[in-house]
Amino acid sequence: MPTIIKVKGYRLFFVSFDGSEPIHVHVRKGNQSAKVWIAPLGFAWSEFKEYENKAILRIVRENEDLIREKWYEHFER
Repeated sequence: MPTIIKVKGYRLFFVSFDGSEPIHVHVRKGNQSAKVWIAPLGFAWSEFKEYENKAILRIVRENEDLIREKWYEHFER
């Protein structure tokens, strides 16, 4: 589960067996987690509260280029 970035306590990472799905990132903070699709931007599912979901979407949006770059590096090797 390669970590892409850590921001404000949120760890954004990939799950290695998810490469056949559209680009997305998993997010974990403490015991909570979520799965976020990149395009269109939104949650597949989330255990976070609404205000945290807004923060997560902002983090993903701000780091979309990095996430895409790391996705292609990881899954197209």
